[in-house]
Amino acid sequence: MKLIKYVSAAVLGGILLSSCGKGGGYPTSTDPGDYSSATGIEYNEDETAFQVNDYEDMPQAPGLVFIEGGRTTLGSMEEDIAMTRDNIERTVTVASFYMDETEVANIHWLEYLHYLKADSLYEVYQAALPDTTVWSHQLSFNDPYVTYYLRYPGFRFFPVVGVSWLQANDYCTWRTAKVNENLAKEATGGSERRGLFGRKAAQEPAEAGALSIESGYVLPNYRLPTEAEWEYAAQALIGTQYNEDENQHNRRLYPWDGTQMRNPHGKQMGKFLANFKRGRGDYAGVAGSLNDGAMITDYIYSYPPNDFGLYNMAGNVNEWVQDIYRPLSFQDVEDLNPFRRDGFLDEAENYDSAEGYHSLINNEVRVFKGGSWKDVAYWLSPGTRRFMAQDSSTATIGFRCAMINAGSNR
Repeated sequence: MKLIKYVSAAVLGGILLSSCGKGGGYPTSTDPGDYSSATGIEYNEDETAFQVNDYEDMPQAPGLVFIEGGRTTLGSMEEDIAMTRDNIERTVTVASFYMDETEVANIHWLEYLHYLKADSLYEVYQAALPDTTVWSHQLSFNDPYVTYYLRYPGFRFFPVVGVSWLQANDYCTWRTAKVNENLAKEATGGSERRGLFGRKAAQEPAEAGALSIESGYVLPNYRLPTEAEWEYAAQALIGTQYNEDENQHNRRLYPWDGTQMRNPHGKQMGKFLANFKRGRGDYAGVAGSLNDGAMITDYIYSYPPNDFGLYNMAGNVNEWVQDIYRPLSFQDVEDLNPFRRDGFLDEAENYDSAEGYHSLINNEVRVFKGGSWKDVAYWLSPGTRRFMAQDSSTATIGFRCAMINAGSNR
């Protein structure tokens, strides 16, 4: 009887050893081995067996940069000039994620419109058109921007504006599908790569765009960042840690060190670090000595990036985030990946928005952050926040996309 036990143990040990990765040791996501470490059954033996597809790592997502998560203190570092007290400091942890290096630009939106026009109903295409009349004002001559800002080639890499929160979300959905469709074409085109169900793609290629999550070839969804993610990314406090000791040696009023708006270093000394309105009527300074150099929006790669490599996290355009607005969000959200998706614990009825209109707060107003070309420096601080109806748009609000860091607990 003991001999049988020893033999069984030896056989099981051999199976478990063979289930380990090719380099020995424990199995990993990228090297799970040939056999299950739970049942000892061989993976991919035939079509009835559990299929474990080849996986190297999460594919590189176009346009995104990695944001390493960690602990931070969210909240306004500016004086509360509006006396809203709606972003009081609190400590949270934000998991690592990815975020667009720049704001979504006109050329990206025109690409989106191109494919919608080709693949969708006309009503869908029409609903995706930005409101170019956001440039038009009764007492100013911005009429040329109504016609030219979105479509003229010179504005290709300026941030798209006139886009509502709802339209921005639709773009994220389309971008996810289009990027994964392209990844699927590449994945199913390899001569010896396993397809969706462990079969060789050259023999039975899966349809482009049909790859499953389990395939490892597709990306998670592009989406709007949460307010916490956006604020964390704008702070970029990774640049304030000099001794790797968990101590951040200074808080940042803006996405850069110091309290000034001009670059204090190098060849760009004295140049403005963001596109904003310096004061009443002063959008760009004096001819021959312009300050930020932009009367309206600017090139999406203008001005130095922050320490995460993100451009224009202050100024140029405000940016939509996922969260609905509540003034007391800091009191009733989680301290790990905080996010407000609805009025839970703080219902809209508390604000008398349905009757009497004493408040603008309801479940259809969304937060935007970052300041714009038309805002004074106060709104460039990452902790400041404002809100607007999710179906509204202006010439001062754009957006950028984010994505989870799949396959990691960081």
